[in-house]
Amino acid sequence: MQPRTIALVGTPNSGKSTIFNALTGLRQKVGNFSGVTVEAKTGIIRFAGQNLPHDSTKTDSTKTDSTKTDSTKTDSTKTDSPTKDSPKTDAPETQVQCIDLPGLYSLNPKTPDEKISVEILNGQHSRYAKPDAVVFVMEGVNLEKSLFLYAQYAALNIPTIVAVTMIDSIQAGGGVFDDIEMAHTLGVEVCGIVGHKGIGIEDMREAIAANDFRPPEAALHGLFSDISSENAHTASRQESIEKQHEWARQVATEVARIPENDALTLKLDAIFLHPLWGPLTFLAVMFLFFQAIFTWATPAMDGIDALFAALGDQITTLLPAGIVQDFVVNGVIAGVGAVIKFLPQILILTLVITLLEDIGYLARGAFLVDRAMGAFGLQGRAFVPLLSSFACAIPGMMSARIIASEKDRLTTILIAPLMPCSARLPIYVLMISAFVPSVFLAGVFNVQGLVLMGLYALGGVSGLIAAKIFKSTAFKGSKLPFLMELPPYRFPTWKGLLLTLFHRTKQFLTSAGTTILLLSIILWGLGAFPQAQISSGIEPIRAKQIQLEQSALGRIGKAIEPVFAPLGFDWKVTVGVLGSFAAREVFVSVMGQVYSVDVAESDEQLRTILQRTISFPAAISILVFYVYALQCMSTIAVMKRETGSWKYPAFAFAYTLVLAYTASLLVYQVGRVVWR
Repeated sequence: MQPRTIALVGTPNSGKSTIFNALTGLRQKVGNFSGVTVEAKTGIIRFAGQNLPHDSTKTDSTKTDSTKTDSTKTDSTKTDSPTKDSPKTDAPETQVQCIDLPGLYSLNPKTPDEKISVEILNGQHSRYAKPDAVVFVMEGVNLEKSLFLYAQYAALNIPTIVAVTMIDSIQAGGGVFDDIEMAHTLGVEVCGIVGHKGIGIEDMREAIAANDFRPPEAALHGLFSDISSENAHTASRQESIEKQHEWARQVATEVARIPENDALTLKLDAIFLHPLWGPLTFLAVMFLFFQAIFTWATPAMDGIDALFAALGDQITTLLPAGIVQDFVVNGVIAGVGAVIKFLPQILILTLVITLLEDIGYLARGAFLVDRAMGAFGLQGRAFVPLLSSFACAIPGMMSARIIASEKDRLTTILIAPLMPCSARLPIYVLMISAFVPSVFLAGVFNVQGLVLMGLYALGGVSGLIAAKIFKSTAFKGSKLPFLMELPPYRFPTWKGLLLTLFHRTKQFLTSAGTTILLLSIILWGLGAFPQAQISSGIEPIRAKQIQLEQSALGRIGKAIEPVFAPLGFDWKVTVGVLGSFAAREVFVSVMGQVYSVDVAESDEQLRTILQRTISFPAAISILVFYVYALQCMSTIAVMKRETGSWKYPAFAFAYTLVLAYTASLLVYQVGRVVWR
């Protein structure tokens, strides 16, 4: 039977995602276990109008050299067209589901993402059934590593086709790859692939359409045992591992002559891993990274703000004044706009990190910071999740799945909310512009910029100190050695980048967007009801103030005001703090509502009012509070999902709230004395 589901299996950086994108195009969706670098995606491969064979057997184990390019090949990305040499028929369209599994090094999983792959291959996953067939992706320039995984995988006896990627890199270095010999040795069909050029993709589609999958175990003559068996003795497992390594080395030598060193990789690593130039290059890359997120996104964010403001004005003219107009403009449109305006930052973050990862630099960055991270009890792998958290803690926590040590992973997740995410930026900008003078030190350094940098440094350093405390107490234990593969440098495919951005946009708008929209509507409802009795003739601004004070939101703020009074927060700031527990950036919108100011049109007026009503020590207290407080319900929900328990998000919320309250209390009380 034609397989209904196939899985892409292989080691990290083997080129699985490139093949997956070429086979499925836009017909993809991200699974529940997503992250920045760790995702399991599903997609549909379509074979339009083809009569596909149903015989799963095939007697000819050889094929023509797949490394030869054919100028007559059709575009491999056009998956809706009939394959080459296939006659057009009236046969119905055939669809095959494809799962891109997270990369793994062996069937003994050490990280959560590896565990997901092993569970699916064994048919033990709660969401996915065992695949009918597998495309096993091997990295051409590192065959021994891939063959070691294949030696273990073969015992599962799943019908398989092998795809060998980066064969152009072998040939460019003067090497040779014999796909016919590999097919004979492995007993399965072998396709040579050059993913970024589309070479071999059409051959892969034809092999899938022709059902050229074969079980691999028979060709290996039962040479390998299943070392993942829980009943196997330690000695026998070690013996099996050694035997598999020996076999992998032997087969790699027989089927390919691979250049020992990549000349380009050696030249670039001589700079990027140099004791002096390496760290300097790393700092330059990080500088550009933050410039991209916080500077390049500004025009797009301003444009989105203007678009939603214009939409709100248009709705205001179309709907009569009243509760319906207020709901649509302030509850729905304002809520959606508050979310979507951060989309440019998320896309730039995704683009930069994807580029750094695909090029091969991200692994070098983790290597460079490993020693510095080690001083706080973490390893270099934690660098990627924490770096991602500077834009948003949610993808940062998701990507912590790449960390093998469970204690290190939990520590990284718990400190991710302390990293200065982009949701804090609107609060920082509003308060700094209102209370910090725009003057220059030595004619070069802007004081406002220095204060902003100080807030970011405070959050980052505090997170590392918290990690040191956690690793010395609750998560104390032996540190696993830091092992990270340094992949060769290569150029990513633009199609792959665009597909990644497309799916990240879709995921962001359908998850974070809907959550914050719901919370914005709830916040609007608390501020709109119960409706106050307002006499006619009262100015609109004063009417809004009366409504807010007598609403459920105003009453809650006044009731809780005594709790936050020691921090210098009056009931209006308290309302802003309560509202921003849904999402930090909501604080700015709440302040605009509380002071009856349209922030989008009159931001300067809000700054002026804040200067008159809030003291300088209270303003600094607000800034410090938002450095530490975990005020993001989406972050809490994702933390629960990633840790599998409510105890960790409850602890994270509690300890960050204690930090925020204590630090703000000290700042305000000391500031009151000094400011007199």
